[in-house]
Amino acid sequence: MESAKFIRELRDSVEMSRKEFSEHVGIPVRTLEDWEAGRRTPPEYVPRLISYQLKYEELLRKVSE
Repeated sequence: MESAKFIRELRDSVEMSRKEFSEHVGIPVRTLEDWEAGRRTPPEYVPRLISYQLKYEELLRKVSE
């Protein structure tokens, strides 16, 4: 999957704005905007790491309930 689309889908899945998402994952908002617009491409491992982070956080939420 194209990284721009994948990152956008990750952000949409947690229902966060670009600003909220960038602060949450520690990526500058301008960088995130460039990635989503396809102006820049993130390193190959970054979308996977973000995905793992979000899945881990979801598992923690489920366990704590």
